[in-house]
Amino acid sequence: MEGTAADGTGPAPGRGSGERPPEQVPQGHAASANGENGTAAGAGGEQTPAGGLPSAGGETSGKSMPLTSGAGAAPRADLRPVAARAGRGAPQEEVTVEGGKPGRIRTGRNLPAAIGVGVALGALVIASLYTVKVLFLIVVLAAVGIGVVEMARALGGRGIQVPIPPLLAGLVGVLAGAYWGGTIWMLGVFTLTVLVLLGMRMVHGPEGYVRDASASLLTAVYPMLIVGFVPLMLSEPDGAHRVVIFIAVTVCSDIGGYFAGILFGRHKMSIISPKKTWEGFAGSVLACVVCGALLVHFLLDGRLWQGALLGAVVAVCATFGDLVESTIKRDLGIKDMGNVLPGHGGLMDRLDSLLATLFPVWLLLAIFIPV
Repeated sequence: MEGTAADGTGPAPGRGSGERPPEQVPQGHAASANGENGTAAGAGGEQTPAGGLPSAGGETSGKSMPLTSGAGAAPRADLRPVAARAGRGAPQEEVTVEGGKPGRIRTGRNLPAAIGVGVALGALVIASLYTVKVLFLIVVLAAVGIGVVEMARALGGRGIQVPIPPLLAGLVGVLAGAYWGGTIWMLGVFTLTVLVLLGMRMVHGPEGYVRDASASLLTAVYPMLIVGFVPLMLSEPDGAHRVVIFIAVTVCSDIGGYFAGILFGRHKMSIISPKKTWEGFAGSVLACVVCGALLVHFLLDGRLWQGALLGAVVAVCATFGDLVESTIKRDLGIKDMGNVLPGHGGLMDRLDSLLATLFPVWLLLAIFIPV
């Protein structure tokens, strides 16, 4: 009985078919044979159309194009990798292999630049914090002010109106009011700023009012109001030590999570974030607990368990802040809030975890070690 092809359209070659199977072309002649048909052999023997662009799904096009650079020129195979040919015209993102395992890749950053920027910012913070406290507040004002502008512009990219001038004025008032006047002045300036934002948006009519007003309120709280707890801590007699604990423990969360994830990361936190691992989170908690216990004990004469508890809370809140920032950026369709910091992105990309841990650190230190 005669065999049939898989699609049922005709006899299939084989025993009893009456046809000889096609001859195998020697490997050395594959390129020339394909060149006559206007195709070039891709990686792994894959046939791709001339010009190096396979059709969707990796299938070859029915049409052939000669690979010539001039009259009478011999056809040449496209030697680029298949992935490069398939992605022509698309931006290629730099990737690094996580844990040295193939197939587990993630977006890479310029690590030396990131470390250099981090060290420079740390030196600037410490130098201003222990010399002139007002100078440190100016550094905070500049950093958060840039963050406010980044946030407003990112929202503006989606057609959401967020007025920048009243937010910057409110930021100055919140920092000054908290440092020289305390909590009441900080909240008073914040409330006034919110009323100004709501009133300014009314001028443009009701269309999109709730959307724009909500985004303005979000920016007024995050980061403008939250950062007011920095001058509240700084105004205490041991305020410089408290701010150092806040910054150092939060930074340890990022460092511990990063290296633990790189070295031991195996189990993804799929429900929370596809890029984070439980091992990385454990490393973040461990680093924060150790750093918090030591700093609270040696800088503020607190008990080790108080610093350890503070560190554990910071690890959870820092991770939460990072996830909130990532959610905002995914919703806006952007990778970074800005590009002012090489290897880091924008200021808001570095402030996310700090903003999330600021209030818990202020509150726990006020409870554990009251002035």
